[in-house]
Amino acid sequence: MVCLGRVVVAHGVQGWVGIETYTERAEEIAAYGDLTDEAGETTYTLAAMRMGPKGLLALFEGVDDRDAAEDLKGTRLYVPRSALPRIRDKDAYYHADLIGVAAVLIDGTALGTVTAVQNFGAGDLLEIVVPGKRDTVLVPFTKAIVPEVDMKARRLVVDPPPGLLDDSKPEEPPEEGDDA
Repeated sequence: MVCLGRVVVAHGVQGWVGIETYTERAEEIAAYGDLTDEAGETTYTLAAMRMGPKGLLALFEGVDDRDAAEDLKGTRLYVPRSALPRIRDKDAYYHADLIGVAAVLIDGTALGTVTAVQNFGAGDLLEIVVPGKRDTVLVPFTKAIVPEVDMKARRLVVDPPPGLLDDSKPEEPPEEGDDA
């Protein structure tokens, strides 16, 4: 299953919801047929959609009032991987396909495993679990920092700029009166 979006807000009193989409263009979320929950057990059929001032607004069949729309907040919307078009460009892939890919440093040293692709508004970030570290690391998913993605080998190369992967905290400035 591939997540195409998430219901983020109820809009109005007639059951409309705002959807954060993960498709290239917001309205493309309707191009793959009915949407489901991750398990594929609950189906969400789009009855109508339109662009609002803050993004895509949608109305699902059977969602007729604000209370029903509120109940959908946080719902992730999926389609089966088979519903997506086949990728023909060797340098293109779906973000979902990056989950589980091994990350190595430019010298071949193992870094960890990609667990998610995040985007908080400033571009895509690879979330990587590094063995022996409590927290994951976020690596900007740019050609400069991730120069190679080999989907056949299920591995990508990370060339981090200095400081990106350091877990050392910045040195505290000396307190006034301390000898430095």
